[in-house]
Amino acid sequence: MVVTTMGVPDETGTDPYGPADPCGDPFLRARFAIPALPVTYLRRDRLLGHLDLAPRTPLTVVGGAAGAGKTLLVADWAATRGPRVAWLTAQMADKGTGTFWAYLLQALRLAGVSLSAEVGLPAEAGRVDEALLTRVAAELGARARPVTAVIDEYDRVTDPEIADQLEFVLRHAHTGIRLVLVTRTEPLLPLHRYRAAGAITEIRNDELAFTPEEAAGLLALHGLRLPPDEVGALLARTRGWAAGLRLSALAAQGERDPRSYLREFEADRTTIGDYLIAEVLKRQRAETQDLLLRISVLDRFCPALADALTGRADAELILTALHRENAFVEDLGHSWFRLHPLFREILRAHLRARLSGLETELHRRAAGWLRRHGPLAETLEHAAAAGDWTAAAGALVGDLALGELLTGPRAEPLAAIFSALGPEPRTPATDLVRAARELSLGDLDRGLPHLRRAARELDRARSTPGPGVEDDPAQLAAARLGCTLLDVLAARLTGSPSRAEAAARRAEELRREVPGRLLDRHPELTALLRAHLGAARLWAGRFAQARAALTAVTDHGGTTPEAPASTREPAVTASAAATARLRAECLAHLALLDHLDGRPGRAERKALAALAADPADPCAPSGAGPATLVLAAVATDRDELDRAEALLAPQPDAADARHPVRDPVTRALHALVTARLLLARGDTEGALEAADRAVVAEEPSPWAEAHAALVAAGAHLADGRPELAVKLLTELPGEDPLCLVGAAQAELAADRPPHALALLDRIRPQQATAPLIAVRAALVRARLAGVEGDREARRRLVARALREARRNRLRRPFREAGPWLRPLLTTPPLRPLAEGWLLAAGPDGTASVAEPPPMVEELSGREHDVLVRLAEMMSTEEIAADLYVSVNTVKTHLKSAYRKLGVNRRHDAVHRARELGLL
Repeated sequence: MVVTTMGVPDETGTDPYGPADPCGDPFLRARFAIPALPVTYLRRDRLLGHLDLAPRTPLTVVGGAAGAGKTLLVADWAATRGPRVAWLTAQMADKGTGTFWAYLLQALRLAGVSLSAEVGLPAEAGRVDEALLTRVAAELGARARPVTAVIDEYDRVTDPEIADQLEFVLRHAHTGIRLVLVTRTEPLLPLHRYRAAGAITEIRNDELAFTPEEAAGLLALHGLRLPPDEVGALLARTRGWAAGLRLSALAAQGERDPRSYLREFEADRTTIGDYLIAEVLKRQRAETQDLLLRISVLDRFCPALADALTGRADAELILTALHRENAFVEDLGHSWFRLHPLFREILRAHLRARLSGLETELHRRAAGWLRRHGPLAETLEHAAAAGDWTAAAGALVGDLALGELLTGPRAEPLAAIFSALGPEPRTPATDLVRAARELSLGDLDRGLPHLRRAARELDRARSTPGPGVEDDPAQLAAARLGCTLLDVLAARLTGSPSRAEAAARRAEELRREVPGRLLDRHPELTALLRAHLGAARLWAGRFAQARAALTAVTDHGGTTPEAPASTREPAVTASAAATARLRAECLAHLALLDHLDGRPGRAERKALAALAADPADPCAPSGAGPATLVLAAVATDRDELDRAEALLAPQPDAADARHPVRDPVTRALHALVTARLLLARGDTEGALEAADRAVVAEEPSPWAEAHAALVAAGAHLADGRPELAVKLLTELPGEDPLCLVGAAQAELAADRPPHALALLDRIRPQQATAPLIAVRAALVRARLAGVEGDREARRRLVARALREARRNRLRRPFREAGPWLRPLLTTPPLRPLAEGWLLAAGPDGTASVAEPPPMVEELSGREHDVLVRLAEMMSTEEIAADLYVSVNTVKTHLKSAYRKLGVNRRHDAVHRARELGLL
């Protein structure tokens, strides 16, 4: 390094004070020189401002790791100060107290401090006369202006006697001297006294670390301009270490793509590695080097864990000393430490080069210690790194953490850890992990064989304990409970509510055998059981029981609400992150229940809440989930067909697009909403096909079958087949109110008003209050009243339907009611109820029913022939036979005619054609 001297005693360079020490050796002038600053040095005003406090306190300590920028910082400060600063680089500190003081006295003289001849020089290299120190302290104390003395590399001062002598002079010189120590280690001085008296200025490693702005400035001085995120990444890797930033910048200057280099460089193959090996590792004793190499496999460590890796019992002393020496060992508190990231990279590379094959064993030892004393996540990481899948799976399952592989913030990291798990080894725990991994993706074909094999082995282990989790009663119970959780999930995915109920009952029994601390630690397991059970009950149509299970998750995160508040509240708090996605999923299913009950407003609110609460879960496959599908269904009820179609479109990046693709609830709901949208668009054939789409399930779902029949009946009604619609809906088991309304509408279309009225009377009073049911039922009754000639009752019933529909913007029931309703809505008594949400403004500003758009194209001759026969109430098959064409050809002509007329139903087409004078 280029150096500059503070000044020389005379122009010839002759030293008037003679030799430096009793040995007669001349002074080495470089030790008195303030180091020159490199061209790429970045001035850091925030630290210079802190150093400006040094003259106010007798002692200043600038302490940090090698390469932290200590010396250059103090050199910058010293070179720009008005009064001359005495500078000494303490490389002679190991040559004895006499030599050290000779150099320090010479540094003071070179800085212009006049010391009398009485002060003299140390007579011996190894000792200093106390009288000399007394005279130095007295003369310094008599100065009008204090002198600032900087001792660089003070960490070389290991002789306590020198430290005591310095402290003596500093204390007795009063305000005559300000001492600045630049050191890698904690100086041998009673710092606690100075701190208690407020007589010390300190700049430590954390403050020396570069800030993002400083790092960007340093890189710019090297010709490198990086965006903030890349600066941040480099800063995180170097921890703001000055030498690391500068050396990486210098290396990047010679690269074709500096930005890629700074993102991807391997520290052990750079000058950073050479620097740390030389300046840190090789300065340590052999035992310390061995410990550093071994703990490089750990993200963090405590002395006991380090001892487990070395087989010794000296880690506490070594780690404490390394931290005190700023040797790139960071104290995390509570006796836990970590290595600087770059130092750790270099040590691991060194470990692989010097002790090939030891790394796997170190990971195995770490996993064993952590399994007994540490967190599960670190246990799994080290067991996986060692390739010990038996231990990794055993830890996960035995800790009752199998549910974390299915949901929560740790699902993705755990999936990454176990992604390397192959077909071997085969233990109950590894089979459960494989099953959970596959079932979480909805892959029953791959997941079920693993689950069944694990269940058989665990049943066998109850009577014949073996190695692994099965040899410990608590861990065996945890494994069996985890197996039962997967049974409930598998039953949900296969559409088997009865098996889900049986597995849930087994789970309740097994919970009594599992230690309470494990259940408290893993609230996601209880939440998963209830969420899957609730979804299975929903499929079965047991809505009240489904709502109870789902609400237990949304309200309590799966914890037991009956528990005392003192024990429940911490559990609820702890479960928030672990059960966030489950709560969102259960909210979506509760929204579906509201939709099936005919309450669109409630359904929409819950679906939106589910989407807002659902965190990203990249482990689950894409495809619209129940919350999005419910919103699409509500949009269809409101006749917002474009919005419904947009919601149904694949959105793989949406938060709700993370649900198992083989969940029958979601698949059935998707088919039904798609069918309803197609029907609303006038595509009866597409609606029938979508409604008839098979959903593979072991047990049928009554509501799925009922709503599929409802859509099919609507398609048949639109195509002029009311008898078929009646047959579909009246043959359904149960008393679904929407199906009863649909059947009544079909009976009315078939000209059987008494049958329609009887069906409406079967709707239970509590069901009739649901908005969608109330609106549709009121419109059917209104049409019945019109058939009977009771115009006042018809008006009253339509008014009731409008008032109920307006709150939820339910437009679709009015669109599907038929042509009889359109002119009625524009009459004075009803128009105010329909204005603003159902009626469109006419040319004169008055409200009118939104009419279909005018014909954009003339009907072809064949389309007109089909339309004439349609008006004669002929079925599609009858029209085909009459015109000697196929049924598909008739359907094609109908679709084209519907498009040109701007309608989507058979009777609307006839009505519109008559209005246009085509019939």
